[in-house]
Amino acid sequence: MHVDLYERIWMGAAGAIIVVFLASMGYTTLGRAVQPPSHVETIDPASVRSDAEFGAPGVTVHEDGSATVVMQAFMFGFLPNEIRVPRGRDVTFRITSPDVIHGFQIVQTNANAMVVPGYVSQFTTRFDRAGEYLIVCNEYCGLGHHVMQGTLIVEDRPPLLRALPPEGGAP
Repeated sequence: MHVDLYERIWMGAAGAIIVVFLASMGYTTLGRAVQPPSHVETIDPASVRSDAEFGAPGVTVHEDGSATVVMQAFMFGFLPNEIRVPRGRDVTFRITSPDVIHGFQIVQTNANAMVVPGYVSQFTTRFDRAGEYLIVCNEYCGLGHHVMQGTLIVEDRPPLLRALPPEGGAP
């Protein structure tokens, strides 16, 4: 069978593209240590509401002025629904879900995370402008998805310190 020169060139180019694609997939998977989220913190979705940390979600402001926000994303809301954090300080968000996959996005900022049941999503950001920000779910999570929202209030003065309970006891 006779194959024209140009057809051989195009077949070779298509084969080379496939080889480059497969090689880059293998390199990023094996060579760059891309792994599924099994190496991150996990939590039993059935026990989120009774968990020591996530059972009482809220904002904790530390002595250095930084804050930790512990949250639940559930169908169809966030707990707590209103969050107050200090301006110009590091804020660490720790979020999990007891039911389905949700998104967590603070509009007009770079804060964005996917919240997957069984995993704890964590990220740290800083808000340099005081004001009120809208929190939305940006992953479709069911029929009430469009009403899933919350409020982040960035304050010029730090909010009141929430005392952490002593280890092994109630506050």
